[in-house]
Amino acid sequence: MRAINQQVLGGPEVLELVEVDPPVPADGEVLVRVRAAGVNPADWKLRSGVVDRIGPPPFRLGLEFSGVVEGTGEEVFALWLSRAGAYAEYVAVPGEALARKPSSVDHTHAAALPGAALTAWQALAGVAGVHSGQRVLVHAAAGGVGHLAVQIAKARGAYVIGTARADKHEFVRSLGADEVVDYTAVDFTEAIDPVDVAYDLVGGDYGSRSLSIVDSGGVLLDAVGDDAEGGGDPRYRRFYVSPSGADLAEIAALVDAGTLRVHVEQTLDLADAAKAHQLSESGRVRGKIVLTV
Repeated sequence: MRAINQQVLGGPEVLELVEVDPPVPADGEVLVRVRAAGVNPADWKLRSGVVDRIGPPPFRLGLEFSGVVEGTGEEVFALWLSRAGAYAEYVAVPGEALARKPSSVDHTHAAALPGAALTAWQALAGVAGVHSGQRVLVHAAAGGVGHLAVQIAKARGAYVIGTARADKHEFVRSLGADEVVDYTAVDFTEAIDPVDVAYDLVGGDYGSRSLSIVDSGGVLLDAVGDDAEGGGDPRYRRFYVSPSGADLAEIAALVDAGTLRVHVEQTLDLADAAKAHQLSESGRVRGKIVLTV
């Protein structure tokens, strides 16, 4: 099968298109023919060594995908962290990580969902328990996680504020945001009234700055690691996404109901994985990038 492997840590150029044997599923695993694989910031961070979650190379990236179960033809999608990831024609994944693909979207859009949608859903619906009447601030609201977080918070009845560059304001408003703030033009801490929940998808000093406008009983959700980490503030919550077929089933229901839509900025062939990483690493992507297999 075709796959994208890497032998060393480094820039996008270390991603190599190779021919390898398909994986052999272990007990409890399912063999899936990959139709599309999503590209996430976590991918280039693993590739370059900024994040070490799967050990040293050689390994294959690809945390999320949509495809067809070999032998049954069932269409599925999933998030799964492995040293033999989804940048390939086949992947072996534990059955509990899989969910039926939303029937209303194609494999390209389904592959863009698992990582970003689970990161938004588990943080907002799970940790924060966002509900009607709350004010929710989503940083990087036009990004992969952010654009889904805006929709999820809105679907749960919240008043949603997003931060984004001016050229992305129309897009963020189309997702349901009630306010959009250009963080390049104003200090968001001065432009936004206190909120119940702030979701930091940027990092750096966004943590402490966001805490300054979070109500005393509110919560700051940190998905990337920011300067509020370790500060001891009871409002602070460090968040890590977890694979979950059950949560993906809920997300699929939202998609099929028309409540949640994923924006795919660009699709590229599997062989163009290095180009996809360059785009992702630029930090200027609206929505998601997907590799078609």
